[in-house]
Amino acid sequence: MARIEKKKDVVIVGLGWTGAIAGMELAAEGLEIVALERGGDQNTVPEFKYPNQIDELTYGVRLKNMQHPRQATVTVRRDDSEIALPYRSMGSFLPANGVGGAGTHWNGLLWRPQPEEIKLRSYVREKWGESIIPEGMNLMDYPVSYDELEPFFTRFDEVAGVSGKAGNIKGQIQAGGNPFEGWRSKEYPMPALPSTYDASKFEACARSMGLHPFPAPAGIASTSYVNPYGMQMAPCNFCGFCERFGCYQYSKSSPQTAVLDALKRKKNFSYRTHCEVLRVESAEDGKTATGVTYFDSNTNEEVFQPADLVILSSYQLNNVHLLLVSGIGKPYDPKTNTGVTGKNYAYQMNGGVTLFFKEENFNPFIGHGSNGMCIDDYGINQNDFGKLGFIGGAYWRVGTMNGQPIRSMPLPKGTPGWGAGWKKGIGEWYGHSMSIGTHGSHMSYRNNHLDLDPTYKDPHGRPLMRMTFNWQDNDIRMTQYQKIKAEEVGNALKPDLLQSGFKNIGAKFDVRPYQTTHNTGGHIMSDKPTDGVVNRYCQAWDKHNVFVFGAGNFVQNTQYNPTGMVGGLAYWTLHAIRTMYLKNPRPLV
Repeated sequence: MARIEKKKDVVIVGLGWTGAIAGMELAAEGLEIVALERGGDQNTVPEFKYPNQIDELTYGVRLKNMQHPRQATVTVRRDDSEIALPYRSMGSFLPANGVGGAGTHWNGLLWRPQPEEIKLRSYVREKWGESIIPEGMNLMDYPVSYDELEPFFTRFDEVAGVSGKAGNIKGQIQAGGNPFEGWRSKEYPMPALPSTYDASKFEACARSMGLHPFPAPAGIASTSYVNPYGMQMAPCNFCGFCERFGCYQYSKSSPQTAVLDALKRKKNFSYRTHCEVLRVESAEDGKTATGVTYFDSNTNEEVFQPADLVILSSYQLNNVHLLLVSGIGKPYDPKTNTGVTGKNYAYQMNGGVTLFFKEENFNPFIGHGSNGMCIDDYGINQNDFGKLGFIGGAYWRVGTMNGQPIRSMPLPKGTPGWGAGWKKGIGEWYGHSMSIGTHGSHMSYRNNHLDLDPTYKDPHGRPLMRMTFNWQDNDIRMTQYQKIKAEEVGNALKPDLLQSGFKNIGAKFDVRPYQTTHNTGGHIMSDKPTDGVVNRYCQAWDKHNVFVFGAGNFVQNTQYNPTGMVGGLAYWTLHAIRTMYLKNPRPLV
């Protein structure tokens, strides 16, 4: 029999970005809150302290900061003709483990979506007609508009501490910013960071070709900064250890730097680590949740935590799994295209060109995760989908993003992978290359979905979640278009060697090489309960006291890194909880 804890007003599942923000905002209402985190505690000091954290072998290669398959995994297949097998070695995506979640080890790129991406089906219908939408593509609009979300994007920018240059303030295009972005109510909290040599070289070339370069929006401090919660950030020193590492400098936007130390001072907030939530428990009538049951690894027992309000704010894959095993939302069936939980799983479509220059040195040990100059000239709202034959787009970025020698040694194709030939190649080419990266959208499809595996179970006896996913022609055509354009710019830079890395027509999903940790969908937002798991306020349609945060709410993936959208939706949802739900708990419509 499970141990029963004292009832709380709110239980939060997962203490990353959205869980930490939910704790802060709801603690301000005087509610008694407990957060449950599967992993351990993590703080800037001592866990991320210098020089311990910048151990590339431990954290960059052996992935100490990440979730490992022995803790939680999924089974993977490309379509229903294959037997799904467990993901046993972390590769394609790297979910986090511990307080702070993926916000501890991300690169810090903090974008907000374009208005067209929020209402993408309407945008396509109005400009080209729905006949261009491929069969099997579940193209959707969000049940909320960019204009409604803009104040909450701005709030997240201010809390996270973002450096950049606005391109559109209240409809007025700003020199030096992104002219194709949605309107902003104000400038970024901090000015843009300086550029490394590769980014400056790209900027000059792109501008000469009539393109519109601008600095990447960075969750990296360019100067000293104090956010609305009173948390301080220090300017980045370009050490190059962002992705896969915690920041020892208090420079990278993370829950630790931006929220957690303020949250921990709240007397009505507490958190428990090494506590894995197993399921959300339902009331007898099935209309509300009564709390959650979790496994406490500290005492090796199941525990029931009763609560009036349940916030699911763990990683997207874990959120979807919890919903499936808890019976929240009808499981999606791709054969009939009915059901909702697990629907519209999507990923990201990336590619790039690498340029080698014998006589130029790019100092690859200097950089940060959000470094660089970008262009959006081939993004979603600049592409003629009818003419080009695909729906989607990509932004480009050039800049040294990590200074890690083990993981940052691009070599020309044909260089041996080890031995004397490899050493010779490193001697000739280390520090003499730069890359143009394209980061593309990914649409949702009927066949790409998440459900419960019929064979494999986790240590608690729950079915593992099964991922059915493969690349689709639409997104491959989009990335091939980016290849053509990127090679044009790359050749204009006059390198000694140029090599491309893009997925070709017919490419199959390969779970082994790292791509992005931008898993989206599965508990999508919708206008009606037959189309998604949560409503416009991210409230579960069939359990009105359950709110679900994170990228699982995305109806398809944007061309941008998802954190800005995740943060904006979190503040949008919390505003609805604070101003409407707490006064009168009910379905919000």
